Amino acid sequence: MESPCWEPPTTLGVMWSKRAEVDYALQRHNSLQALRRPQRALGESDPCDADPVLLHSAANHGEPTNSDCPACSDTKLVNLRYVFGEQLGQYSGRIKASAELVEMQHQYGEFKVCVVEVCTECGWNHMITTYLLGDGTKRRPPRRQQTAEDIYG
Repeated sequence: MESPCWEPPTTLGVMWSKRAEVDYALQRHNSLQALRRPQRALGESDPCDADPVLLHSAANHGEPTNSDCPACSDTKLVNLRYVFGEQLGQYSGRIKASAELVEMQHQYGEFKVCVVEVCTECGWNHMITTYLLGDGTKRRPPRRQQTAEDIYG
């Protein structure tokens, strides 16, 4: 029996600017079917081949869900929310919590959120949805701030 699809956290109910949502449930379903039937080709990527950086991020920054891992059923999935956009400047590509997204939709005109579910036990990972947030006002990216990487190389 397949575990239920992801459940959006209650904080996303206050995402008044959410638009252009793309749900990847069909691709997720196909990956699970291929995982259960070895004679079908999975393609170039295995759904349980999470990069060590992704697993580390999931363990330290993931938001727990109520869904069991569809691959191993041993543990609960966690969701990571990556943000991308020109207006984010050097902060594009970072992981953000749901509460931070609520604040960010007022601070930026438009940015994309990619939600990835990850099992820290078996390495299952799949992008489950993407959507746009922001108030629609065009802004310049924030001024670049020096980071530790800039200083120490």
